[in-house]
Amino acid sequence: MKYDVSVVGFGDNVVDIYTHTNTQYPGGNCVNFAVYSKMFGARRSAYMGYFGDDLNADHVISALRTEQIELVKCKKIHGENGYSRCKLEDGDRVFLDYNEGGVRSRHIYELDEFDLEYLAQFDLVHCGNYCYMESQLSKIKEAGIPLSFDFSDDSTDEYYEKNAPLVTYAFCSFDGTDEEVRQHLKKVAALGPEIVCASRGAQGCMLYADGKFYTQKAAPLEKVVDTMGAGDSLLTTFMVGYLDAVKHGADREEALTGSIAKAAGFAANVCQMEGAFGYGKEVLIEKLRA
Repeated sequence: MKYDVSVVGFGDNVVDIYTHTNTQYPGGNCVNFAVYSKMFGARRSAYMGYFGDDLNADHVISALRTEQIELVKCKKIHGENGYSRCKLEDGDRVFLDYNEGGVRSRHIYELDEFDLEYLAQFDLVHCGNYCYMESQLSKIKEAGIPLSFDFSDDSTDEYYEKNAPLVTYAFCSFDGTDEEVRQHLKKVAALGPEIVCASRGAQGCMLYADGKFYTQKAAPLEKVVDTMGAGDSLLTTFMVGYLDAVKHGADREEALTGSIAKAAGFAANVCQMEGAFGYGKEVLIEKLRA
C-alpha cells in the first residue's frame, strides 16, 4: 500500500553489535524510522544526520542506499561512528553498552535556514532521546514543522518538561499498570504534544489524544525472532498511516484507531526479522575487544 506522506528521520544512526553471534546490523531510532516508513509505503523517506568515516558508517550508509533512503543532507565526519553492543534473551534485545553516538555526540548538527527549508518539504520530522539534537528542537518548532519524538524509558521528568513542549507527537516505552500508563500519558500531554503513545511490548500500546485513551493489543506471534526495532516500527507506521488518513479527510478517531491497528501488525512482522531491518554483517574481532 502507498501513503501520500513524506518523512525524515533527523538524528541517530548506529550499528547494533550482537555479541552472542558476532554479527552487526544497521540501526538507530531515526535510521529505523526512515527505513520502516519506506517499507510501509511512504511517498518519500529521508535520513538526515552525521556519520563517522569508519567501516561501521559505511555499513549503515550502504544499507540505506539499498533501501533507497534519501541522504542528501548527511555528512561524514572524521572519527568513530555510533555503535551499541547488545544480545538477545529469548528473542528480546538487551543493550549492554554503547559509545555515546561516536562523532554525533561531539559534532551537533546545527540547523541553518537552508536545512529548515529542506525539512519544511516533509510532512513530519522525527527525532529521539539519543540523537543529541535537543538544542535543535526549538528551531523545528519555530519553523512550524510537525515533529515526532521518541522519549526513552529513562527520560527524567526534567527532560520531559524541557523537550515535550517542542514536540507535536510524543512516544515512549513504558512498563507499569494500565493506570500508571494513563497517568504518564496525561502528564506528557499536559506539556503540549497533541498525541502521546506508550508502547508496552507484549501488552501492546496505549494512545492518548483529545482527552481520550485508546488501547491496541499486540498482534499475536508464534515466535519472536528479535524485538530490535519493534517500538520504532510501531511509531513509524502509526505516524505514516495517521498522517495519510488525516490528509485524505478521515475522522480523527478513525485515523487514530485504524492507524495504530495497522502499526501493531507491522511491528509484529518486524519481530520476525534479524536486527532492526536485516543487513547483518560479521563483526571484526578487534571491535568486540575495543
